[in-house]
Amino acid sequence: MGVYNRAPLEVDRGQGVRLWAKDGTEYLDCVSGISTNALGHANPKLAEALKAQADKLWHVSNIFKIPGQDELADALCAKSFAEVVFFANSGTEAVECALKTARKYHHANGQPERIDIYGFDGSFHGRTYGGINAAANPSYTEGFGPPMQGFHQLKWGDKEALKAAFENPTTAAVILEPVQGEGGCRATSEEDLRWMRETADANGVLIIFDEVQCGMGRTGKLWAHEWAGMAPDIMAVAKALGGGFPIGACLATAEAAKGMTVGAHGSTFGGNPLAMAVGKAAFDEISSDAVIANVNEIAGYLKQQLHGLQERFPDVIVEVRGKGLLLGLKLVPNNREFMGWARDEAKLLVAGGGDNLVRILPPLNITLDEAREAVERVEKACEFARTKLAA
Repeated sequence: MGVYNRAPLEVDRGQGVRLWAKDGTEYLDCVSGISTNALGHANPKLAEALKAQADKLWHVSNIFKIPGQDELADALCAKSFAEVVFFANSGTEAVECALKTARKYHHANGQPERIDIYGFDGSFHGRTYGGINAAANPSYTEGFGPPMQGFHQLKWGDKEALKAAFENPTTAAVILEPVQGEGGCRATSEEDLRWMRETADANGVLIIFDEVQCGMGRTGKLWAHEWAGMAPDIMAVAKALGGGFPIGACLATAEAAKGMTVGAHGSTFGGNPLAMAVGKAAFDEISSDAVIANVNEIAGYLKQQLHGLQERFPDVIVEVRGKGLLLGLKLVPNNREFMGWARDEAKLLVAGGGDNLVRILPPLNITLDEAREAVERVEKACEFARTKLAA
């Protein structure tokens, strides 16, 4: 189906932060499969885990106990707020599970009327019906019928409207990305996150965090919400959890998941042996002190250098945003045009984003030398943009 507006680049192979086209052209990849290849392309530890499992067992379905599920679930719970995990195949499936878990919680508590889910403008929660209605982006919902009952959108940063949502007696949950990805690299303040936790608890409302893009070390802590010293009730993760292999997970407290009893949810491929093997290898590596420390070191360098480029190219870069290695450049020229200039003139791959941004999403294990190279290539793209804007 013609649903993708693909770049004119036919990829052949990758290694670390580099990607090669079929014609042999080498690119510096700061898209990372949209924040997914967190350990770079063809990471040897992940490849080894996949190959070893491929020789043993691929698929049996969840009618049997699957090797590796308990191990990865225990690892996730040990390093998060969670007590239970449901494994899926993607971020939007993890979000779907989170939405169902929240509504089922209130049903189990004898409050089936509590179905309202509040999301925010600029958010992105994937492409299932639940995901697109939770985010309520018109470009993703138009043409797919009437809005689903019980989904509402708030303006990001409107604290009064959020307070009213928390106090609504039919509210089940609030869902948000602590740091927005697609919507423009906007980070909810740590103070506001702590206020949300207090207000949710006071009103019996659950908090769902979508950390599909901003979680798994991307912001400089394992989970983005850790910066605020608080935790959600339910959280969706994916992308980097498999380092490029399809996997998703819905994490929750035992209390929040109390309604998810036998038969309430399921997945044919979710938690398959291949995904568990790669996921455990990826999680162990990403959650290590060395990788998290590298994210903070490189993020500090990149932010400093990108702010320097903003000062030198105010006619190109309006603002530097983001947290950790989830960085955004708000631009003067059209962001899609800039992505093409970066690709063709500087051999640098960057991602698009809302609010006329490009996102810089390198692997978490990128070296300082590679980060310097990325800055040089952004500079080259800015120089080319300046000539185009002046023409």
